[in-house]
Amino acid sequence: MDQSFIAASIPLYIKAAGLTLNLAFWGVLLSLFVGAVCAVIGYFRIPVLCRIMQVYIELSRNTPLLIQLFFLYYGFAKIGIKFEAYTCAIGGLAFLGGSYMAEALRAGIESVGKIQIESGLSIGLTRWQLMRYIVLPQALAVAVPAIAANVIFLLKETSVVSAIALADLMFVAKDLIGMYYRTSEALLLLVGAYLILLLPLSLFFRYLERRLRNVGLGN
Repeated sequence: MDQSFIAASIPLYIKAAGLTLNLAFWGVLLSLFVGAVCAVIGYFRIPVLCRIMQVYIELSRNTPLLIQLFFLYYGFAKIGIKFEAYTCAIGGLAFLGGSYMAEALRAGIESVGKIQIESGLSIGLTRWQLMRYIVLPQALAVAVPAIAANVIFLLKETSVVSAIALADLMFVAKDLIGMYYRTSEALLLLVGAYLILLLPLSLFFRYLERRLRNVGLGN
């Protein structure tokens, strides 16, 4: 291990980690929005929109992120619609993550007992009020573990965006290996960078899940 090479490369990884976190933040935020919209559509059972949502979820979950990025970056360019690599990366993460978030929220909504919904309707709550005050708070508590897993999943999936020339952590590692043939050092830094990003996030979600479980049990 060349320690001087590792020390000289750390600033590159720090810069790349900033881009990775930025992509993950917007990707997760937009995927939560898409997932929430899909969950609401499913809750209100809007026929045409439900069919569109099902097609989207199946398409999103059954195609790799790499193919989705190529389609956004290269496919649209063929018909004269050009997006920046950064935009394509966020769009791809949101497209992929939205379907997983939708399924997580759907499972949470379905966990709410029908008797609670019927009781809310019987006291005059509208469907929107029922969603806001009864269904959504309980659904989110149930969905937190799945949402947490999806957040970590999307952060790891940012490693694919190097395929469209974005200088994320994976891009920097491959670049250093290609230029200097320092495979061990570059991969060690890559693993270390992802651990630094993912481990605190994983511990936080584990703590949050435990707290929500304790609240649910009345502790």
